[in-house]
Amino acid sequence: MPPFGPIKLRDLIHYLRRAGFEGPFEGGRHQFMRRGSQRLTIPNPHRSDIGRDLLREILKQAEISISEREKL
Repeated sequence: MPPFGPIKLRDLIHYLRRAGFEGPFEGGRHQFMRRGSQRLTIPNPHRSDIGRDLLREILKQAEISISEREKL
């Protein structure tokens, strides 16, 4: 994964797939991805990058550690 900072939605989905997530799937207002029984809601950034704070929360919910993130 590139240096920690703003990221495009397409790139986030790419890295989540490399971490073992499947999808994205349609669901309600937001798309989601799955890894086993874990479900991760994907934000809908509307023409802008996903910021550092939101990216940090997504990775925390995805249970991706800093060392694992660097390997992606």
